[in-house]
Amino acid sequence: MSVTDAKSPPEAFDTKSAKRALDLACETLQIEADAILALKNRLSGNSRDSFLQAVALLLQCHGRVVVSGIGKSGHIARKIAATLASTGTPALFVHAAEALHGDLGMITQNDVLIAISNSGEAAEFIAIIPIIRRMGAKLVAITGNDASRLAQLSDIHLDARVDKEACPLNLAPTASTTVTLALGDALAVALLDARGFREEDFARSHPGGALGRRLLTHVRDVMRSGDAVPAVTAGISLPTALLEITKKGMAMTAVVDDAHKVIGVFTDGDLRRLIETVQDFSKLTMADVMHHNPRTIGPDQLAVEAVEVMEQFRINQLLVADADGTLVGALHIHDLTRAKVI
Repeated sequence: MSVTDAKSPPEAFDTKSAKRALDLACETLQIEADAILALKNRLSGNSRDSFLQAVALLLQCHGRVVVSGIGKSGHIARKIAATLASTGTPALFVHAAEALHGDLGMITQNDVLIAISNSGEAAEFIAIIPIIRRMGAKLVAITGNDASRLAQLSDIHLDARVDKEACPLNLAPTASTTVTLALGDALAVALLDARGFREEDFARSHPGGALGRRLLTHVRDVMRSGDAVPAVTAGISLPTALLEITKKGMAMTAVVDDAHKVIGVFTDGDLRRLIETVQDFSKLTMADVMHHNPRTIGPDQLAVEAVEVMEQFRINQLLVADADGTLVGALHIHDLTRAKVI
C-alpha cells in the first residue's frame, strides 16, 4: 500500500474518538503505575536480596558500571547510565550490538556490566557474555524472564517483569521499559545514599546548571577587584568621594584607613538622604557622612551567601574583605545577576 493509500488521521476528533483516546491514555498510565507498584512489592519481598546484592556489588566496583541494551532497552540503558554518572557512580553506556564490533574493549575486568533485555534472550548479549565472564567482569542482568539465558548466566538477576504492556496490542515496549527505568532510578538513589552523595557533589557534576552555579561560584569569582573597587579615606572631602563613586560606577564607595582596612561605606542612597538635610557639602568629609563598620563578606564565601546578605538587609552593594578586614573587592547585585547566581 502506498503512502497516499494510507488512511489519514481525522482533522479533529469526534466525541467518540476523543473519549477513546482519553480512555486509552488513562489505561496506559494505570497499567504502568500498576507495573511499578508490582515492582515495589517485589523489592519488599522476593526480590529484596537480589536488589541489595546488586547495590553492594556496584558499591564495591573498582572500575565503572557499564550499562548496555539494544532497541528500546538500549534507550533505557543510556538513561540509567547517565543517572548513575550524575549521582556519584562512574558509569557509561555501551550498545550491545556495537560491543560485538569493537566496543567490548571499553569493558575491563574491574567493571560491572548491567545488561538489560526484557526477554533475556537478546542474541547480542548471549554472544558477549562468555567473553565478559572470561575477563572477570561481573554481570547484573535486568530482564522480564528469570528463566532466560541472560538471567541464568548473570551474577545477579533483577526481576523487571510486567503482566502486560500498555500497548493495546501487547507488543510495543511500554510498561516494561517504564519498570526498567524505575528500577534503574531505584538503584541510582540507593547508591547515591550509600555513598553519602551530597548536594555539593551533584553540583560538581552539573557545573553548567543553576545548582552548580549556586554551589560552586565563590565571591572571588564574581567580585570587582583592584582599580575597579571604589575606595577613599575618611579625610577625603565629600565632593571628591562623589567623583570616585561616579568613576567606578558602583553607586557607592568604601572608606578605608591607611592600612586599607574597611572602616565605612557611603552610597547613593546616603547621598539622597543627605541632600534633604544639608545645603553645603563643600566642608564635609567622609568621616562625617559614612556608615561605620559596614557589612562585608569574605572572598572565599559562596556568591549565594552574598545574595542572602543583600536580600536580608535590602542592599545592592557589598564590600569584600579578608579575615583581617582589608578591602579586597566589592560586589554589586548586577554582578551576581550576570553570573547567573540569581
